[in-house]
Amino acid sequence: MSLPLGAVGTTMLAGVRVAAFLTVAPPFANRAVPARVRVILALGLALAVAPRLGGTTTTGTAPFLGNLVLQAAVGAALGFLVYLVFAAIESAGSLVDLFGGFQLASAFDPLSMTGGAHFTRLYQMLALALLVASDGHHVVLSGLVRSFEALPLGTAPDPAAVATSATEGLTDMFVAALQIAGPLVVVLFLADVGLGLLTRVAPALNAFALGFPLKVLLAVSFAGMALLTMPGVVEAIVGDSASAIGEVLP
Repeated sequence: MSLPLGAVGTTMLAGVRVAAFLTVAPPFANRAVPARVRVILALGLALAVAPRLGGTTTTGTAPFLGNLVLQAAVGAALGFLVYLVFAAIESAGSLVDLFGGFQLASAFDPLSMTGGAHFTRLYQMLALALLVASDGHHVVLSGLVRSFEALPLGTAPDPAAVATSATEGLTDMFVAALQIAGPLVVVLFLADVGLGLLTRVAPALNAFALGFPLKVLLAVSFAGMALLTMPGVVEAIVGDSASAIGEVLP
């Protein structure tokens, strides 16, 4: 059986870009998604987009291997930009754990390969669930597929554009984390201030002994209200991730 080498090479290059993207970008980078599933998905997407890309013109082993490395770098860079956007929700959970006193119960999550306490893992799992339930992963994959039109195989992205987008994404991640967890953090901070003033007025009460259960009650109560806004947050983050991919493409 003879196969056209140009089509096979194009499929391989496209598959490497998609596989590198799926290894970094959520929700596919989660350990709950088996590596075999990621490989099959990358091969399926590569076969779907290969006819629109034409045959590869790379001749020789060394140029082809260099192109493979380039496609892996492009896919990883695009996946990292998507990861930065979704890391805002995880960072918001970390802020709630820090100000709510839950950091003492932090543990390592083998699925996400990150460490965190209760709200960090809750926010992360809720964001992934809402992402899949709202078909946001389809939007992320459509942005990846469009990258083959804007950035054909064998073409390297502008390093300055990638660096600028990564820097802006990191800044936006911190801002979004503060916006998500800001109201609850303010409430917990005011609770600490109130307990401090109460201790100054009546030192015998030892108000800080009651501080931990009070902050836990406040964190759980207000976090339940904040979770109601999470679907809108995930929808906005999906749009931001698609925009982040488009910013680095010419």
